[in-house]
Amino acid sequence: MRIQFVASDSTTAPAGGAVAVMAFEGGKLSTAAETMDKATSGALTRAIAASSRFGGKAGQTVELVAPGGVDIQRLVIVGSGPQDGLSSEVAETFAAQAYAAVKTSGVETLSILLPGAGADLAAHAALGVVLAAYRFDKYRTTEKAEKKPSIETVAIAVDDVAAAEAAYAPLKALGEAVYFSRDLVSEPPNVLYPVEYARRVKALESLGLEVEILGEAEMAKLGMGSLLGVGQGSRRDSQLVVIQWKGGGDSQPVAFVGKGVTFDTGGISIKPADGMEDMKWDMGGSAAVAGLMHVLAARKAKVNAVGVLGLVENMPDGNAQRPGDVVTSMSGQTIEVINTDAEGRLVLADALWYTQDRFKPKFMVDLATLTGAIIISLGNDFAGLFSNNDELADNLLAASRATGEPLWRMPVPAIYDKHIDSAIADMKNVGNGRAGGSITAALFLQRFVNGLPWAHLDIASTAWKKPSTVPTIPDGAVGFGVRLLNRMVADKYEG
Repeated sequence: MRIQFVASDSTTAPAGGAVAVMAFEGGKLSTAAETMDKATSGALTRAIAASSRFGGKAGQTVELVAPGGVDIQRLVIVGSGPQDGLSSEVAETFAAQAYAAVKTSGVETLSILLPGAGADLAAHAALGVVLAAYRFDKYRTTEKAEKKPSIETVAIAVDDVAAAEAAYAPLKALGEAVYFSRDLVSEPPNVLYPVEYARRVKALESLGLEVEILGEAEMAKLGMGSLLGVGQGSRRDSQLVVIQWKGGGDSQPVAFVGKGVTFDTGGISIKPADGMEDMKWDMGGSAAVAGLMHVLAARKAKVNAVGVLGLVENMPDGNAQRPGDVVTSMSGQTIEVINTDAEGRLVLADALWYTQDRFKPKFMVDLATLTGAIIISLGNDFAGLFSNNDELADNLLAASRATGEPLWRMPVPAIYDKHIDSAIADMKNVGNGRAGGSITAALFLQRFVNGLPWAHLDIASTAWKKPSTVPTIPDGAVGFGVRLLNRMVADKYEG
């Protein structure tokens, strides 16, 4: 699909394909909608009047097929809320809903009319279409043509084409990075295993990134018994991928660490069969970090950043880790493994320690589909934020609000820390029962940050949406975290 910006004409309706315009609360038409209403001899006004439940609220739509007076096939009126509430998020949602309304209609072009909206809003409308148009269909061979999207070109009509194109350039890079992240999460586990995953990230060196891949021998030499224990039941070798973007001169780097369990059976503590196929996306945290590094390099961010991905496959063969085993982490701390399905924290323990020990960053943020308990706590729309540093937490929350990737800060109370004390080792990998499971998991990770400012994002609730209720997120992989971390870096940490 091609995105292009074209000069708007406030007096003439475009020709051909589908056209999308805004209406606001109370049924008030945007300037572009008024032009189309005049060209169709009041068809929009009549359609809104006939649609008794359409009030211009965000998410509402009215569609006209082959309206008279204009040479177009479809006209979509999209409710966008209060007229004074127009924002980048509203522009993205408007464009995404317009695309969804006509994507399989057979129409090949969609014109989105935004005269007077400004370059930034036009650029975000383009991003909204791109994110809404994501499909992972590389393995479909028999899909009927009428079920495939027909839109080939989206033309966004704006007052200043050059300004819109300039505003869109970094957002285009962001969209490509989100696609990269979504593709990783969507791949089946027989295709995307640790070595193949590492190979795909290595290919990002074409963007200017530096990528190192540590195999099992190198990790064993470093003493990463916690990470290696998780993958020892798999025939697939575990990997640690280290990605560096050096765009900030001599400044101290910022660091991001991702859990990358390419498939999680639960190991010997095996999961129920029902829904286990979804465990291909247990590497969503690492995919977000890979996507973040992708966009930082593509837009030439003025920052030094490090991304570390711990990639393993958790399988239950005769060599698999057992409940009751004790492993020694890179930090030297010992861990009693009570539940082999609490494996993500074991991977992150060594990845976090390695990151702070080697790079001495300003802070670390880890992302992980870590606990089902976070879904019980926050539902399916908020990720959990745990942190030992208020400034870092506040920066993440601000970026969350700005990008529509919701976070909710959770506590890390010292009184719960004793719940992961072990009778025979320095700690155990689960707390005392199900209560506070996301909190005790975060407290476990905190033991490996060595006092550095740190935040943990538990994205088990947000990495995968099925069904999705967000217009810019089709069913499936979300790429959650790429947008908010990119925004946080851009707002707070670029020189």
